[in-house]
Amino acid sequence: MSRIYQSVPLGLHCKINLDDKASHHLARVLRARMGDEMTLFNGLGGEYVAVITHIGKKNVEVETIEFRPRELEPPIKIHLAQGLTHGEKMDFIIQKAVELGAANITPVVTERCNVRLDQRREEKRLQHWQAIVISACEQSGRNRLPTVAAPVALKEWLSYIKADFCFVLSPHIKNKLPAVKLPEKATVALLIGPEGGLSEREVVEAVQQGFVPLNLGPRILRTETATIAVLTALQLYYGDFS
Repeated sequence: MSRIYQSVPLGLHCKINLDDKASHHLARVLRARMGDEMTLFNGLGGEYVAVITHIGKKNVEVETIEFRPRELEPPIKIHLAQGLTHGEKMDFIIQKAVELGAANITPVVTERCNVRLDQRREEKRLQHWQAIVISACEQSGRNRLPTVAAPVALKEWLSYIKADFCFVLSPHIKNKLPAVKLPEKATVALLIGPEGGLSEREVVEAVQQGFVPLNLGPRILRTETATIAVLTALQLYYGDFS
């Protein structure tokens, strides 16, 4: 059953004209027919089973017939601060972070970032990243949309981030994830550097703000690999992988 996100209020027995993208995908790509069912969600929790009631040249109309209070959010809320990387690599990181349960994603500009975005490019990238979040939620079954913030300087992010547990990846400090049980709905802030990693000064600044250095083993990982590895480890230790 196809899963489709629509940024509209949803309720039981509502008739909804799907947006152009969703209509094209159903009618032209999937060759859907009248009476076919799908899943609709709007990112606010839960989902609806809907049936196609009309297929026009440019739009598809559906009617919701059943509500399912289905939730796939992890018991911990992870805020990922990811060092800004080049185009497709950043796209990949955001996609996988959503699939692995991150609740918030903030691209951070660090000393070793090789990417600089002016205001126009930043706005376009933010829209692009949000589309990736939606697509990843449709694919993975999540019914609540993670947020993606505009890129921010690392020092600024460190000045306002608040979480119950804070970790910064560092291959030079031999700390591992603490063997403790996190309380339900605990918040976790996770800082990962870009290609080239965080500088020693940036790691020290994070530690001064209460971040615990975290080591993922003897091998040096690419930033996209590190993101997947540590999110998986967090879900295994504290989330819903165990």
